[in-house]
Amino acid sequence: MSTYITNARVFDGERVLEAHSVGIEGSQIVTVGQEPPRDARVVDAEGATLLPGLIDGHVHSSFEALRIALGFGVTTELEMQGYWTPEQRKEIEENDAIADVRSALLGLMAPGGHPHELIAELNEHRPGGQGWTPPSVSTPEEAVAFVNARVAEGADYIKVMIEEGTVMGHPGLPMISTETLRAGVAEAHRLGRQVIAHAMTLESTVQAIEVGVDGLAHLFIDRPHTPEIVSAIADAGIFVTPCLVVSSSVMGGTGMALAADPRVSSRLTESWLATLRGSFNKYPEGKPDDVLASVAALRDAGVDIIAGTDASIPVPSHGGVVHGASLHHELQLLVKAGLTPVEALRAATSVPARRFGLSDRGRIAPGARADLLLVDGDPTIRIDESLSIRAIWRRGAAVSEH
Repeated sequence: MSTYITNARVFDGERVLEAHSVGIEGSQIVTVGQEPPRDARVVDAEGATLLPGLIDGHVHSSFEALRIALGFGVTTELEMQGYWTPEQRKEIEENDAIADVRSALLGLMAPGGHPHELIAELNEHRPGGQGWTPPSVSTPEEAVAFVNARVAEGADYIKVMIEEGTVMGHPGLPMISTETLRAGVAEAHRLGRQVIAHAMTLESTVQAIEVGVDGLAHLFIDRPHTPEIVSAIADAGIFVTPCLVVSSSVMGGTGMALAADPRVSSRLTESWLATLRGSFNKYPEGKPDDVLASVAALRDAGVDIIAGTDASIPVPSHGGVVHGASLHHELQLLVKAGLTPVEALRAATSVPARRFGLSDRGRIAPGARADLLLVDGDPTIRIDESLSIRAIWRRGAAVSEH
């Protein structure tokens, strides 16, 4: 039986449509703007807005995290460091109770370099203080081999770490040489994979541009933007995922206000709420307004902005950010930075879909995957109403209806 969502305000990933109905058959959207047939199941969306399922452009995920994300209308997570077996990826694709995922798998990192310092902190909480240590690269040859290994394992794109530690509370971290980075990036491109860089300082951002990355998984937070860096990013065609929520946390901010919102607290366990109330607090001297101004300057220069959170695990010392809910917070911060609500919604739908080659999602159009989020109110005008969730569909399957 087909499902028709009627009387909705429809944001198709780019703009608000004049059409007010969307038809779903199986896992796909089949019609936009047509009246439902007599035998269709009808969902009356009077007073609500229908959006494409949201895409979080930066996470570190798990099965639990994917379940939580979907509960907030995030139907796809783009993982920037992690590991999934091919069997797990198949299970995720077929499980309509959790969000879908794309992943870089493991990223290129220097011996002892980022994120080893974070892993060491987490290991302190484990019995015996022991834990996993990820592989690293030191030479161009090792970088080429590393990229080939990740692609063979099914990496959708490649992540590289360019981080010397100042803003992470560990100045002087070992870094991958420019020559080694350049070799890894070139090999990824040869194999048809994009490269996304972790770079949180202006200097590391310059290095990322020099070695030819396709996107930035963070925005620099150590200095105000300059016309030169904005032009360099724009001229290179690089997209930016500012991860304002995690930048705020690194500078001492928390997600306490979000955790107090009943639309959030009702959907999270206490361990995740405690994480949301927590903070990284590694760089309290940072200036959030400078970062917001940098986002505005990049938007004005025509740079593609992608909404992402850097959500990870439920540990308050790595907190201020959680899966699902924090993407809605990110949308609010993007609007605070100067994007319109429509531009912010694009940053979580059509823009990441286009930049990551996800041609089957991020839009409401015939033939697109039926990943959909129905919210009360109008987030194209009042962005915080994206959290007023009425219903969610993943591949046409109703996940949550209220």
